[in-house]
Amino acid sequence: MINVTKSYLPPQSDYNRIIDSIWQNHHLTNRGPLVQKLENDICKKLGLENLLFVSNGTIAMQLAIKALNIIGEVITTPFSYVATTNSLLWEGCKPVFCDISSETFCIDSSKIEALITPRTTAILATHVYGIPCDVEQIEKIALKHSLKVIYDAAHAFGVEYKGQSIFNYGDVSTCSFHATKLFHTIEGGSVTAKDTEVLKLINLYHSFGHIGDDYFTMGINGKNCEFHAAMGLCNLPMLDLLIEARAKRSDLYSSILSKAAITRPGMPESTKYNYAYYPVVFESESILLKAKETFLKNEFNTRRYFYPSLNNLPFLTEHYSCPISDDISKRVLCLPMYFDLEEFHIEKISKIINSIV
Repeated sequence: MINVTKSYLPPQSDYNRIIDSIWQNHHLTNRGPLVQKLENDICKKLGLENLLFVSNGTIAMQLAIKALNIIGEVITTPFSYVATTNSLLWEGCKPVFCDISSETFCIDSSKIEALITPRTTAILATHVYGIPCDVEQIEKIALKHSLKVIYDAAHAFGVEYKGQSIFNYGDVSTCSFHATKLFHTIEGGSVTAKDTEVLKLINLYHSFGHIGDDYFTMGINGKNCEFHAAMGLCNLPMLDLLIEARAKRSDLYSSILSKAAITRPGMPESTKYNYAYYPVVFESESILLKAKETFLKNEFNTRRYFYPSLNNLPFLTEHYSCPISDDISKRVLCLPMYFDLEEFHIEKISKIINSIV
């Protein structure tokens, strides 16, 4: 079976070489030297002022919500992984769903202001598939209405917008380093904050709220360990090559697929993309389901990413109308995309789509 994604694994000897140091110093967790080195190396690679390595991308969002003291209503996107909504609910906030752009599939910045009420405290938006949100307009809205901005940048490691890392936008930017991501630490995530005081608070929160015997605030265990950091240290030097390999495969898909029968999300100008995913949108849900069934028969695993639209989650108590997200979520399918996906597999997948549509 060819899966929709495949984790890059470095040479085992490279990983073993790094984790040998763990046996030498017996420092397994609690912000050991490998964790700190990974944070510093990522900052240098991406041009960041700060970054905190945490246990996963969901905890990263929850820590950001808590540290920014976000309560009440938060305007967010219905087109994302469920962790985006769950993080708000888990922290006692009310998600208010704003429909998405039909071009980028990110939150539609032109529809945000109409949803702002006296109870609105923040915007939580996702750079969907690593495609940047309309960060300039969102910043203007946030400044005008005194709102905090968190970006769920789970898909956006290595993405640049207007010459700088996409992580530099918003009050806080979070990322996932899950095994399925372009850059991974097996399990993990990160937080980048515009205000260093906010990052200091998140640092306390993610480590039970204390440093040694000095207790400052409540906290949880959001730390990550040396073994996961070691995987990240192996994978980070490969980032440019992995993106280059994905770009070639993305270009091959685009050269074969019928342009008349499928559509793809657009990319804002001045974006340096990471080719994290290859989504295609079919003319109808019935055609998508037929394609997905045909793929499975040919041992290709595709994914309805994202489905359903999050405004339709069964455990929500209030309904929000998001017709574009509802529509796209029923017709979008992510095709296999990873660093060493064989060309003949891409050709076969593309031919299956062309024959169906």
